[in-house]
Amino acid sequence: MAQPQPPAAVLRGVLIERDTQPAAGEFGEFSVRAADAQVFRYRFDEKTYVERERLLSSVPHLQPGDKVEVISDEGPGSSLRYARTVHVLETPPPPRSISRLRMYRTPEEHSVPAGTLTYAGVVFRLNTERMVLHTRGAGDQIILLRQDTRYLDNGDVVDSGELQRNMRVFVKAGRTLFNEVEAYQVVWGQILLPE
Repeated sequence: MAQPQPPAAVLRGVLIERDTQPAAGEFGEFSVRAADAQVFRYRFDEKTYVERERLLSSVPHLQPGDKVEVISDEGPGSSLRYARTVHVLETPPPPRSISRLRMYRTPEEHSVPAGTLTYAGVVFRLNTERMVLHTRGAGDQIILLRQDTRYLDNGDVVDSGELQRNMRVFVKAGRTLFNEVEAYQVVWGQILLPE
């Protein structure tokens, strides 16, 4: 099948198919689909220079679907161009998923709702159902305590009874259906300095 027009000396496209390694002194063929969907065939031999990721390779090691740049010239006694050099073009890595960047969470932390609110302050009032947190910017904030609210003292899970008035705490919270703030996690303790 005749090619619609002779390919340029330099052509970029996608490798469609290729022959296995030809015998010494013989030519093999491969085809490339250009960006305009035209397909061009090339001849190659053991002298054709192939580079993948800056390493020397050969045409039989190319895979269909590889993006390539072919540098060629007219071959004597053939309507096909002779491929002098084939560069496999690097494809950029896929964008990193945000989920890969999340910090490690223990199985217990997966059971704690994520929460969209955070508060830091001093416990002003406290009972088994709620606490009043005195914050610097927002004033006093009433926060409901749930049955499954998690309490952490210096990173260790503790009972709700460990939480006391006048403690400086950090609260991860969310809103109920009635627009009240409820605590998912209450954390307190010392900040350790790096050694």
